[in-house]
Amino acid sequence: MKREDQTIEYKRSWRDEYLKWVCAFANADGGALYVGIEDDGTVVGVPDAKHLLEEIPNKIASTMGLVCPVSVVRRKGKDVLKITVRPSATPISYHGEFHVRSGATKQVLTGPALTQFVLDRTGRKWDEMTVDGVRLEELDHESLELFARNAIASGRMSRADVEVERAELLDKLGLIIDGRLTRAAILLFHRRPDRWVSSCYSQIGYFLNDVDLKFQDEIRGSLMIQAERIIELLYLKYFVAPISYRGLIRIDNYPYPKDAVRELVYNALMHQDFVNGGSVQISVYPDKLYISNAGGLPQNWTVAKLMGKHRSEVRNGLVASVFYRAGFVERWGRGIEKVRTGLKEHGNPDPVYEVTERDVMVRLCAVGAGKDVLGRESGGDVTQNVTQNVTQNVTQNTARKLTRTQLNILGLIRGDGSISQAKIAEELGISRRTVLRNIAAMPDIVRRVGPDKGGHWELSEANNEGVHP
Repeated sequence: MKREDQTIEYKRSWRDEYLKWVCAFANADGGALYVGIEDDGTVVGVPDAKHLLEEIPNKIASTMGLVCPVSVVRRKGKDVLKITVRPSATPISYHGEFHVRSGATKQVLTGPALTQFVLDRTGRKWDEMTVDGVRLEELDHESLELFARNAIASGRMSRADVEVERAELLDKLGLIIDGRLTRAAILLFHRRPDRWVSSCYSQIGYFLNDVDLKFQDEIRGSLMIQAERIIELLYLKYFVAPISYRGLIRIDNYPYPKDAVRELVYNALMHQDFVNGGSVQISVYPDKLYISNAGGLPQNWTVAKLMGKHRSEVRNGLVASVFYRAGFVERWGRGIEKVRTGLKEHGNPDPVYEVTERDVMVRLCAVGAGKDVLGRESGGDVTQNVTQNVTQNVTQNTARKLTRTQLNILGLIRGDGSISQAKIAEELGISRRTVLRNIAAMPDIVRRVGPDKGGHWELSEANNEGVHP
């Protein structure tokens, strides 16, 4: 006899509580429940098979609305009942409980797992559900503006597409259903989505080793804001970039290619399992980088499938669609290949994935690992060399209470006292709103005199002394 598995269950005799196993098969891949066989496969037979042939189908139909064939089969000269259960396209409950087959066991679904199961079976994703009590006017203007700018730049939406009334834009993006905002709309464009989805935030930490956390940041706000802010923080605060020059052109030699990191960060935000909670976490080490998000791979996926050619499958369909239109991610499952190509061209090895049922984590190794920040052989002690460099930078910045972004802004202003805010944003690859926010945080150091075009900057030398980008 075959052993019990995902589609086979043995019972010595019939009890009505075994209707739960029928429910579990229907909510999984289907299967067969045999009555008259011990768990170890020993055939004992069923003495009242004829009576049960009529009784069991009626109980299944009356409690769960299923039609399951019940037949008598001969095993080793004895009558055995076989209850054949087909997989159901809709969720099936038994007395209000949702049972599901997992391997050779039965589980009762509750909480977030039940929510996700029901959504999967009804063909709707979690982010497509609507939210009551949120008005269109509450959405964040900066987040919508950021999306529009990126969508136009990516060529995936025209200026005419995005320069419309807010309601029309969200309707085009599928973010309004029956006049109500979807969860995706809240996640993408609300200033405080964590009021409705507590796990909608991201964390970045700089670690000298697995125990010693040097500094950290928590990024909140819409997913559009988080996407921009994370990349900004990584490349202006967390990554050490030894400087070299090609003629008069300054080159920042970052340890990871920006396009590859951007793709991985955006995918972590997009695929996050908001149902079961858990923020996106980014751990920066002197010689490696970890990016993780809550939620495992799609069912029956392996790391090998993820790394190879595959069809794109997304957890949050509406969020993914908006990220695509903004030019953040690709479709057709090409993201991983783009990351691998970018890393290879930059001199980094392939990414390494660690996958559990609860999360997906990718590890990148820094280019030149095994060398110090000046590119010299370090005898393998890259941590000490890079850590000294980072610690020195962080200590100086903290003493002046300035971020790397603020230092870079000051550097541009020193070089050109009439440079516009728009030009600063362009030079640093950040939004104008970010420029304004950082300048507002330095009132004792820098102020604008006159309009953005035609005005100039004034620096307070007393407060600015010794600060260098």
